[in-house]
Amino acid sequence: MSTLRTIAAVLLVVLAAALSADQQQSVEQQPANLADDARRRNGGPAGAMGVDAVSLPSEPMIFDTAEQHRIRVVVVAKGFAHPWSLAFLPDGAMLVTERAGFLRVVRNGVLDPRPILGTPEVRVTSLWGLMDVALHPRFSENRLIYLSYLKPVGSDRSTMALARGRLEGGALVDVKDIFVSDPPTAGSTRIAFGRDGLLFATTTSDNLRAQDPGDLGGKILRLRDDGSVPSENPFIGRAGYRPEIYSLGHRSQVGLAVHPESGAVWSTEHGRQGGDEVNFILPGRNYGWPIVSYGTNYSGARTSERPWQDGTEQPLVYWVPSIGITGITFYTGDRFPSWKGNVFVGGLQRGRISRTGRLERIVFNSKWEELRRESLLTELKKRVRDVRQGPDGLLYVLVEDDFSGPTGGETALLRIEPAP
Repeated sequence: MSTLRTIAAVLLVVLAAALSADQQQSVEQQPANLADDARRRNGGPAGAMGVDAVSLPSEPMIFDTAEQHRIRVVVVAKGFAHPWSLAFLPDGAMLVTERAGFLRVVRNGVLDPRPILGTPEVRVTSLWGLMDVALHPRFSENRLIYLSYLKPVGSDRSTMALARGRLEGGALVDVKDIFVSDPPTAGSTRIAFGRDGLLFATTTSDNLRAQDPGDLGGKILRLRDDGSVPSENPFIGRAGYRPEIYSLGHRSQVGLAVHPESGAVWSTEHGRQGGDEVNFILPGRNYGWPIVSYGTNYSGARTSERPWQDGTEQPLVYWVPSIGITGITFYTGDRFPSWKGNVFVGGLQRGRISRTGRLERIVFNSKWEELRRESLLTELKKRVRDVRQGPDGLLYVLVEDDFSGPTGGETALLRIEPAP
């Protein structure tokens, strides 16, 4: 190893000496360009180059869209540190989770500088830490809030956990874990309540754990609101199967939503390079990862020889190249008549190029077959982490500049509304 380092050092010296004085001066006169290159470098596996950042203006932004046409995008609040998820309180305030473990409140367009106290200790690793937030279906009565997070286990391990606490004033009280997965089960975790009051939670796996029915990685789980297992889960009593499992064969699920009218469960799932998916989740079904996928590995090789086989479910929608898919919401409001019935998903970056994030709008027919899709907010050059329909019938979007650094660069909560 020392010999190789010596050879490399000699080659660098020779290369530097080969540069003429004019060339050396030219390099020295371009620090801004070199800094731009370093800033554009994506720290992900592919090391892709990105485009220049764009600052969000203080005034509303007007964009044209394919069917709704003119929309206005308003910056509601700024100054988050890696925002991850969003939930709406009955009094009109909004809760935003931050990856480092903070739960923030936005009230009347103002981000409270004081985070809510009482959140559990999290382990921040890569893209994960404190992730999703959901209100109990009877929140107005019991004030219960649920959080999904990466829980430290010992000195160097962590696992997915779900915590529950009661919101009183500016704090969570009586906070306790209602479910802790077998370590290590790291990665993105989303949660959502079904119309029957049962709690769905996603787990992540990048390997064959997703196919192991005795392992909780790469699954969707279904639990009661206290973390216990419902007796009607699809694998109850089946030898070798964990009773919490609702579906299996998933990679990194970064969006989860329950249709407010039909009660159907949908999830979004990261491929590697390509193969991002929107899935319609049915009990007991296998969604194929990593046996089948429309994506490729980070090396460029195919993830699997074919994208589908008997016994696995096809995605409703998939993307090649990847858009770095994230949160999902159904639009059922009246403020955007041309968008009613559409599905919206977030995207972090397209084709592994930094600052190419977007909001994707998908139009389906009555059989939930895709008709068309549209990319929105691409002009902002931001990573779209989450999207939700608000109680006011408008769309709310969490964005950030990048995934590295202490804050994620410029971050904001945006509101999309009809333009006059």
